[in-house]
Amino acid sequence: QVQLVESGGGLVQAGDSLRLSCAASGRSFSSYVMAWFRQAPGKEREFVSNITWNGENTYYADSVKDRFTISRNNAKNSVYLQMNSLRPEDTAVYYCAAKPSSTFKDYGYWGQGTQVTVSS
Repeated sequence: QVQLVESGGGLVQAGDSLRLSCAASGRSFSSYVMAWFRQAPGKEREFVSNITWNGENTYYADSVKDRFTISRNNAKNSVYLQMNSLRPEDTAVYYCAAKPSSTFKDYGYWGQGTQVTVSS
C-alpha cells in the first residue's frame, strides 16, 4: 500500500517556476514507477511525466518537454516536478501517481492533487 501527498502548488505568473513535491508512505516506494498527471477544468486527466524506480529513465509529454523535470529521492520517499517557464495552459490540478513496475499498465495509487494556476 502506498499513500501519496502532493504539495507545492500555487498561483504564479507566466514565465515563473514552481516545484511540486510528492511524499509517499510505504516500504516499497523505491521500487515503484512514479508519475505526474494533470487535469485542467473541463478536460480529461493527462500524463505529464514519469520516472523509473532508480531514476535512470524519465518520460515527458511533448507539451512539457524541455520545461519540466521529474526527479526522485528514494531515501526521502519523495518525487518532484520542477516546472519552469510556466504557461497559462499549464493551469491544472497536478496529481502524483504510483505503480509497482513498468509492466503495470495503470497507476493504482493516486494523491489528492495540488492546484497550479498560471496567470498571463
